[in-house]
Amino acid sequence: MTSQLNKAALDAIAGGQHADPFSVLGLHPEGGKRIVRTFQPQAISVALLVDGIKNALPMEKVHPGGVFEIEMPARKRRYRLRLGFADDKNWDTHDAYCFPSMLGDLDLYLLGQGSHRDIFRKMGAHPAKLLGVSGTFFAVWAPNASRISVIGDFNDWDGRRHVMRLHPGNGLWEIFIPDVGHGAQYKFELLDKAGKLLPIKSDPMGQFHEAPPGNASVVYRSRYRWRDNDWIAGKTMEPKMDQAISIYEVHLGSWQRSGDDNLYLTYRELAEKLVPYVVEMNFTHVELLPVTEHPFDGSWGYQPIGLYAPTQRFGTPDDFRYLVDRFHQAGIAVIMDWVPAHFPRDEHGLRRFDGTALYEHEDPRKGEHGDWGTLIFNYGRREVINYLVGSALYWVDEFHIDSLRVDAVASMLYLDYSREEGEWLPNVFGGNEHLEAVEFVRKLNEVIHTYKATSFAEESTAWPGVSRPTSAGGLGFTYKWNMGWMNDTLSYISEDPVHRKYHHDKMTFGLVYAFDENFVLPLSHDEVVHGKRSLLGRMPGDDWQRFANLRAYYGFMYGHPGKKLLFMGAEIAQEREWNHDQSLDWHLLEQPKHKGVQRLVRDLNRVYRDTAALHELDFNSRGFEWIDWQDADSSVLCWLRRASDGSFVVCVSNFTPLVRAAYRFGVPQAGHYVELLNTDAEKYGGSGVGSPEGTQTQDTGAHGRPCSLQIDLPPLATIMLKIASSASGKNGE
Repeated sequence: MTSQLNKAALDAIAGGQHADPFSVLGLHPEGGKRIVRTFQPQAISVALLVDGIKNALPMEKVHPGGVFEIEMPARKRRYRLRLGFADDKNWDTHDAYCFPSMLGDLDLYLLGQGSHRDIFRKMGAHPAKLLGVSGTFFAVWAPNASRISVIGDFNDWDGRRHVMRLHPGNGLWEIFIPDVGHGAQYKFELLDKAGKLLPIKSDPMGQFHEAPPGNASVVYRSRYRWRDNDWIAGKTMEPKMDQAISIYEVHLGSWQRSGDDNLYLTYRELAEKLVPYVVEMNFTHVELLPVTEHPFDGSWGYQPIGLYAPTQRFGTPDDFRYLVDRFHQAGIAVIMDWVPAHFPRDEHGLRRFDGTALYEHEDPRKGEHGDWGTLIFNYGRREVINYLVGSALYWVDEFHIDSLRVDAVASMLYLDYSREEGEWLPNVFGGNEHLEAVEFVRKLNEVIHTYKATSFAEESTAWPGVSRPTSAGGLGFTYKWNMGWMNDTLSYISEDPVHRKYHHDKMTFGLVYAFDENFVLPLSHDEVVHGKRSLLGRMPGDDWQRFANLRAYYGFMYGHPGKKLLFMGAEIAQEREWNHDQSLDWHLLEQPKHKGVQRLVRDLNRVYRDTAALHELDFNSRGFEWIDWQDADSSVLCWLRRASDGSFVVCVSNFTPLVRAAYRFGVPQAGHYVELLNTDAEKYGGSGVGSPEGTQTQDTGAHGRPCSLQIDLPPLATIMLKIASSASGKNGE
């Protein structure tokens, strides 16, 4: 037979340049016949295998580049191909071009509208069975490409062999490739509108990636069986705002390392070591610095290249599922840092994905982050929003993540963020608010809350209503990091005690706005890098004073309204700055002073968690009351924390190295008060000043209250007192 395709069409097929290979490859009626046509440049011969016909039917080679044809026998539709090679070996396979699309009309509509909640089940690479044949379905969005091919270890990375089908209405490309399954490595080869070959791309929605420098995406099928059913069943649609939240922030690559070779612990090794440690330390939540795939270790994960893939550094996606599962079984909620603000310029990533500014803005005044050398997502494009919201839902749905901490929110909200005059474009109203980003953030929060997940905003400005519902005009985050509190209090505690009386307002100012948002008090990784020193390294004075300062500061933090966050190493009083390339200095725990700080943090978490007055009304002004905030000369602060049932805790901080003998302060109720916690206790490495047996109130009025306590305040310490028995005989909390 002679091919009915003209030479130009055959040349285009053989050269991987045909605009619509699905229209000519596979089985098609042509000139009153049914023709099977295939492109197999690696084979020297191809034969047709037809069900019900015993012998293989040799196909005619109609183009020297490897195009083969044959007329299909009458009343037959199903076939396979037998490829012959120079070594006389044969390989039987199915034809990728005989399979229909796996994207239905509703999928195409929702993906085109940017509103597909299950985008992660439709785009990317998914092992599947189609027409009874096992293979993998691939789909990618690239509306401005003239051709896209799947290349991989299954087709010799040859971009001519698996050219994808285009859905021109929405720029989606897809193909089902038979006999390709779990573990196959692949990338996308794209030609731009002019037919120019673009840099080879990893899959934007790839669920697993090869380690650099290969950077291939990997077909992955999860076989994990979750065991956290009780945890999932206990989640509610409305967040429990009155719960204790004490977060241990962790960089998985440097919490601990293994052996003399300084190797990473795997996800499964971390499950055996990190999970019981978090439980032992009485934290309620763990927060993971971004585990999304990223090319550069030094970005700590904050320059992600794969928003749908756990990094391969520590194992497979199912290994990561195992880690989350173990946390849940231990009663620990999992927060994941997530970065929708920007992405790196690496050629295999999203940058100019189809030859155009597809995910980013074309104009660098809206599309580039000067500070970080990265690109900003185009929040005005519905497909980009679908990509980002889909990523958030992917982690919540597929990995049971309880909450997302959204990084660099301020950089999204403001068009002039870190830009000089002339370097940014105002919005349609002439303002600096990034209106499209605001709408994205609101949509994100509305959607993930319907999945019983919560969100934390790392937002450092005075933008109103960050953690208020979108229905009330807010951004819809569940919680907001209190960066102002962190900056003010760290500045204060870094001062020499003799000068602190001049900066007393830095410790009190946070209460002016403490209930404007649902605040978290963060002592995060950002405060112990880039020359800032460790938290212990910021403390003034001799060695004893440094440790006492740190303990007093932690006590103040746990008595202050707001949920708590400590970065790993803070709980052992790490001496040096955090280094992402090596383990924390666990050997420090051989020294009593470091062991004492660790014991204090463990007890602070326990007391905070078990005492309703310290957490129940964190976001309500009824939960806090100053006793005395004006004693700047003594650098002493006294306040009350209350629970909804009226029970209370008295907190007192002395930020000088002097014992304040017979210090008097008013209390709301007469009775016998005992120490709930004293950061100067000997077991924490302190001097042991305090009242372990408790103190009875006196009828002497103070601070506008009819009775008072008079105690020796320990130096550089915070104490928490509760009423053990009142004058009326009723026990306090």
